[in-house]
Amino acid sequence: MKITRIATTLALVLAPVFAVAEGCGGMKDQQAMSCAEGSNFDHTTGTCVPVST
Repeated sequence: MKITRIATTLALVLAPVFAVAEGCGGMKDQQAMSCAEGSNFDHTTGTCVPVST
């Protein structure tokens, strides 16, 4: 009975830790921004720049 309580308590304490770790650092390289027609995203400056032809 004591081992069951310890295991249950440990699982309840560690569950949020694993949930937070699952969501960290997955998609840092993807942008949610889109540029207007005729411009592209410049990764160096982090802004949209006009496309020169």
